Amino acid sequence: MNRQLFFLVIVCLVLAACGPKQPVPAATEGLPVETQAPPTPEPSPTLPPTAPPSPTPAGPPTLPPEPQEIRFQAEDGQELLGLYYPAAVNPAPLVVFIHWVGGDKADWYEIAPWLQNRGLDNPYENPGQAPWWDPSWFPPVPQGISYAVFIFSLRTCEPYPAGCSGWDGAAWLRDIKAALLTASDLEGVDPTRVVTIGSSIGADGAADGCYLLNEVRPGSCQGALSLSPGNYLGVRYADAVRKLEAEQPPKPVWCFYGAGDREASPTCKSASGTVYKSYEFPGDLHGNLLLVPGIEPLPMQLILDFLAQTVGE
Repeated sequence: MNRQLFFLVIVCLVLAACGPKQPVPAATEGLPVETQAPPTPEPSPTLPPTAPPSPTPAGPPTLPPEPQEIRFQAEDGQELLGLYYPAAVNPAPLVVFIHWVGGDKADWYEIAPWLQNRGLDNPYENPGQAPWWDPSWFPPVPQGISYAVFIFSLRTCEPYPAGCSGWDGAAWLRDIKAALLTASDLEGVDPTRVVTIGSSIGADGAADGCYLLNEVRPGSCQGALSLSPGNYLGVRYADAVRKLEAEQPPKPVWCFYGAGDREASPTCKSASGTVYKSYEFPGDLHGNLLLVPGIEPLPMQLILDFLAQTVGE
């Protein structure tokens, strides 16, 4: 072997000996293949069960919309009859209507479900033909607004056209006070948000009754709306307004009268106060006769405005 070839062989041997060694596969033919199970995951820590969220407190359930007959007594034992129209909310502001000498609680048969605003049709027969017994022209009560309504008959009074057979202002004041105390205790009523609306003798009774209720339950009655008062019940209308004006906060009284009404016009004008309002209408329209379409401002809309100011949400 020549010298160059000899050195080339030596170099190759040295490189082979010093290079990285390759693994030699083991002979596996004919032997069983060993399988390896996947690692068992460690158990997750046990967490205490999550408590369900507390339910949101809900208000009391609302009552059915159908009117409920309510029998009650005045202080002297006189039995009286009323109808209660529950609102769509509970508790709800309460409107108590007081009729005029020409009728009884039937005067409000259409107006009560209008303010209740629950889609209830008047279930009673109207005693005659008059604008306030035709709800087709009533302005809509705002959506979502619903009032509890209480109507009742004063003693000795019958549906139109019979009216009241006697005249006893002191006894009627007892009836009005009893009606307000009874109605404000009814299920579904907010006793701190009561208002009164009345016509003629009921117009005086609305203001008188409001302060009489507040003498027993301060702050319960939030205002009164009078359709043609005339100092009919032995209490000066201006004095009743003054008592309500003196409360803290003052309780609004609104007075409607026909310009030619010889009793209501001077009566409304005799009262005053920081929250007192009077509205004059053309002609000599009196009491419920003010509840007619086609006059401005529309009395039924003013009723909604009054309620929004006094007991609205």
